[in-house]
Amino acid sequence: MSDSVIINIDNDKVFVNFDDGHLGKYLARSLRLNCACAECIEEWTGKPLLNPFTVDSNIVAEDYLLVGKYAVQFLWSDGHFTGIFPFEVLRQLCECEICKPE
Repeated sequence: MSDSVIINIDNDKVFVNFDDGHLGKYLARSLRLNCACAECIEEWTGKPLLNPFTVDSNIVAEDYLLVGKYAVQFLWSDGHFTGIFPFEVLRQLCECEICKPE
């Protein structure tokens, strides 16, 4: 991935325009629940530390920072900000009609 990735936040949704033209679509809560930082996942065992019931169904990504040319870091409305989402991981988590047909 490169710096041509474009992130758009729209209320409870996040859109990622990947450099190959794919438009990734995500519910903000789904991304928040998939945070793999050391506050959300025990780094030695991989055991989840984040209780899904503590994440508000109305959570939003308030802002983001690009991390180099490989990832994005979101600032969530619950105050969480330490997770880094590599673009490859975002592609795997994509919830669009092509990636996750119903």
